[in-house]
Amino acid sequence: MITKSIPNLFTIGNLFLGVIAIIMAFNDEPNTAALLVIIAMLMDGLDGRVARALNVQSEFGKELDSLSDVISFGVAPAFIMYQAAFQDVNPAMAWIVTAVFPICGALRLARFNVIAGIPGYFIGLPIPAAGGVLATLALFNSELHFSLLLISTLALSFLMVSNMKYPNFKKLGLPKAAMWSIPIVVAGAAVLAYLFQEAIPKVILALLLVYALWGLKKNVERLLPRRLRGRRRHGHEEEESRSKHSA
Repeated sequence: MITKSIPNLFTIGNLFLGVIAIIMAFNDEPNTAALLVIIAMLMDGLDGRVARALNVQSEFGKELDSLSDVISFGVAPAFIMYQAAFQDVNPAMAWIVTAVFPICGALRLARFNVIAGIPGYFIGLPIPAAGGVLATLALFNSELHFSLLLISTLALSFLMVSNMKYPNFKKLGLPKAAMWSIPIVVAGAAVLAYLFQEAIPKVILALLLVYALWGLKKNVERLLPRRLRGRRRHGHEEEESRSKHSA
């Protein structure tokens, strides 16, 4: 019974950090809030691996994970961005853009739970990656114009509900012998986040942006050849039609 509960403890930890991140955002501490979202991402990456390592996967754990992700990577990053960058924006626009992000995140998770995906890939940008980008991007509100942040929020929302393929690294297994090291990894991550509060978000933002843009680039490359082939075929047919007509 205790073994079955271990993965859920990571999921609850993820949810707890998401709620505290919202509180930190409303206390005008977006940097701390973003760091909590980053640590929540680590917890989210561990719960499934721990469940597979212990062979205790369950539908309950899957649903709990989705509900926690909506809060930690949907609602929390949206509030962080709102508090950090959208205070001086037209209220109606700020409210709508802030609400769209967690709504798209919830739709993304619901689709993930009911539709079989492609082995090795996610369909749509995973909500932890989208939430991590949004939370850390909010920290650059003084360097970036609010209109760019609005567009970025909407773009991330679209990527979550899109049909674009993104690599799935969650299937990478965790050896059962390495279970003892998990608390050390989590504690080490928390210490690093505390010691390097300015550097860590920038590094995480860079890595997540590479992931988001890499998936976008791959999908564009996959679509372009089809269109080019279609144009070439269409051009070839037109040439044949002209030659027949002239003959």
